[in-house]
Amino acid sequence: MINQVKSQSSLSMRGAYSFTNTRYLQTGMLLVITVSMFLTGCSGEKHSDLVAYVEKTKAKKARPIPPLPEIKPYDSFIYEKEDRRDPFAPFIEEIRSEQAKDDGLTPDINRKKEALEEFPLDSLKYVGTLEKKGIVWALISAPDNTVYRVQVGNHMGSNYGEILNITENEIALKEIIPNGATGGWMDRPTAISISE
Repeated sequence: MINQVKSQSSLSMRGAYSFTNTRYLQTGMLLVITVSMFLTGCSGEKHSDLVAYVEKTKAKKARPIPPLPEIKPYDSFIYEKEDRRDPFAPFIEEIRSEQAKDDGLTPDINRKKEALEEFPLDSLKYVGTLEKKGIVWALISAPDNTVYRVQVGNHMGSNYGEILNITENEIALKEIIPNGATGGWMDRPTAISISE
């Protein structure tokens, strides 16, 4: 009986051993078939159009590179003062303040500034008018998102602009701006049209 058990165990060991070898063999065969299929797929004429394009591009003749432009030599200039003006003197002669004609126009700096004088004139928008008992007010929208009511005689803009006339389409103003040539002041008429 012991002999029978030994023979059965050796048979079962051989069966396990042969099963394991068969499994390794099958796995190895599958691996060889997969690798050979992969190599066959890459070596075909699948990329023949790409190879032809590369060969065609290599066969083209290269265009010649244009030569660099000629650099002109620097011509030095020697300044001779004989009949030329002084290069460091102003081109336009300055008018001396003693010779300048002063018409006495100056802004009233003692006047209390109005709310719209803190904004540049081009930042203000004329949005409409109001009229009551013959008095016309203009409605001005300022950059601080506030709508102000003004009338003739009020001031607006940063150049001492005084309102001269209000119509349905525009506000006429007179600004007092610096006159750079004489150091004085001058009037400048301007207007703001209604915003649409």
